[in-house]
Amino acid sequence: MSGSPLSIEIPENELVERFVRSTGPGGQNVNKVATAVELRFDVANSPSLPDAVRARLLAKRDRRLTDDGVLVISAQRFRTQDRNRQDARERLAAFVDSGLHAPKPRIATRPTRGSKERRLGAKRERSSIKQGRTRRDWD
Repeated sequence: MSGSPLSIEIPENELVERFVRSTGPGGQNVNKVATAVELRFDVANSPSLPDAVRARLLAKRDRRLTDDGVLVISAQRFRTQDRNRQDARERLAAFVDSGLHAPKPRIATRPTRGSKERRLGAKRERSSIKQGRTRRDWD
């Protein structure tokens, strides 16, 4: 399994595939053929992931990650088992690639004088519009 030039090779023995029946429409084909793929990859205990990448992946708030650090990808977009297997592996590669790059640290900046003045001017304008709505001239 590989992705971008900075990719990580994940050996087959670290992936666990289970074939299940798909949900949704499809009639008899859905009821008798197990075309959906459930791909499991143990992120927390994988020896092929560098520690920094593992930490970034586990820190993600991804609903596909279990509490034990196992990534579960369910692929059932396509009608064939082979295409669903391929789709699950592509999604795993995309997930691992997302952990390869460290996020750039944010540099705190201060608002400029012009932006402060524009904001306050807009607030004054809005305030005068609202004040104009409340005045009543009873003649």
